[in-house]
Amino acid sequence: MAKSKSKSKTEDKSKSGSRTIALNRKARYNYFIEEDFEAGIVLTGTEVKSLRAGEVNITDAFAEAKMGEIFLINAYIKEYAMGNRFNHEARRPRKLLLHRREVNKIAAAIQRKGKTLVPLSIYFNAKNRVKVKIGLASGKKSHDKRATEKERDWNREKGRLMKENR
Repeated sequence: MAKSKSKSKTEDKSKSGSRTIALNRKARYNYFIEEDFEAGIVLTGTEVKSLRAGEVNITDAFAEAKMGEIFLINAYIKEYAMGNRFNHEARRPRKLLLHRREVNKIAAAIQRKGKTLVPLSIYFNAKNRVKVKIGLASGKKSHDKRATEKERDWNREKGRLMKENR
């Protein structure tokens, strides 16, 4: 019998080619996401190594516009264990890379009442670059959150009923 060849790294990945590192599940619960953008992010070497290990939290993070640029604030990327003196700060502001038109559009929207920019996920794309999916959002009131929860529970119950009737 012939030996089977081992899979290459590109065949190991999913069909879309992206690998999710972190999700912000609270974002869709706390906000109405009106529009989302894909942005690159400026990182140091030790930050990328920590991301590959999956040691990141974006639950409390947000983005803001300063001097014509967008920055990701309060995102936690754990210090790399082998980083010694070249290590990074865990919660430093990180610049997001977007096209000028997108930056202007986002900055104008943020200045309007009740709009904010929240990270939805961090992932490696098909070219192995770190990308951040950010959403332009407006906050939900407590009754909106209850309605979201009620709809989610109903969908879960509906799925159970459908499964039982098969």
